[in-house]
Amino acid sequence: MAQALYAPRLGYYANASRKFGRMPASGSDFVTAPEMSPLFGQALAVAVADALDATGCDEVWEFGAGSGALAGQVLQALGPRVRRYHIVEVSTSLRERQREALAAFGDRVAWALELPERMTGVVLGNEVLDAMPVKLLARLDGAWHERGVQWKGERFAWAERPTELRPSLDVGGTHDYLTEIHPHAEAFVRTLADRLERGAAFFIDYGFPEAEYYHPQRHMGTLMCHRAHLADTDPLADVGHKDITAHVNFTALALAAQAQGLATLGYTSQGRFLINCGIAERMAQAPLAARADAQRLVAEHEMGELFKVIAFHRGPFWDAIGFRAGDRTPTL
Repeated sequence: MAQALYAPRLGYYANASRKFGRMPASGSDFVTAPEMSPLFGQALAVAVADALDATGCDEVWEFGAGSGALAGQVLQALGPRVRRYHIVEVSTSLRERQREALAAFGDRVAWALELPERMTGVVLGNEVLDAMPVKLLARLDGAWHERGVQWKGERFAWAERPTELRPSLDVGGTHDYLTEIHPHAEAFVRTLADRLERGAAFFIDYGFPEAEYYHPQRHMGTLMCHRAHLADTDPLADVGHKDITAHVNFTALALAAQAQGLATLGYTSQGRFLINCGIAERMAQAPLAARADAQRLVAEHEMGELFKVIAFHRGPFWDAIGFRAGDRTPTL
């Protein structure tokens, strides 16, 4: 998965394909919330401002900024409240697209290839964790195996080997079962926890707490591919030409952060978070077409329930605006 997504020049996020866009005719593969509606970034900016004030910071760090749409929306909404907006981006082609999209903000925007050793500020990650490589675990005839990839004949094929690795919860039943564990995402959160001296971090992605993630009925796993606004379940085909993702285990992330002293600020659905941050009032002022686009962000049958928001903080706890109603932290 790491090679398919990030190998220099060949990986999906290392090549020059468009990736982000509203419709297949643009040559894009999928749409994310900031491209869907600018009200997403405007509402998220309310939570960012709240966190900047609570932690006494004036910098924002965004991981995997995609087209740059979210950065532009947050910067436009917050103005001089953000002294510097840092983008950590490993894709050369996406960095160039972001530079073009954010040129109007001048040197307030800076780019980096990795986290600094020490940092303060508010961290953002929208649909970043789902693209971090996972390990596949398959329970076959009652025994756990790690599922890997082999070159067989003239094509890639699956291969299994016995493993001591296990999901974080026992999966009930004896039926065959496929799932994922997330060592890269957990390591990322631990590194962030080590380096964030003061501030907060907000991650928005699709996923579940571990009790839902490893439910016995979720026996086919969550690994998916996206290309030309279509989804498929075969990451071994068209390698490097489509996105590969897996849903996020939010419990594992919270435990990884907690182990490094980074406490959970809140956890809720994207729909509830955006409503807490005032998106409904913004929708009421928007034209009908814009309201319809924003409705997809909060509707339970669209992105509102499948997508979650989890936040961590370094420093004193505060009553963060995004979690004041509908906080689900106890479900983690």
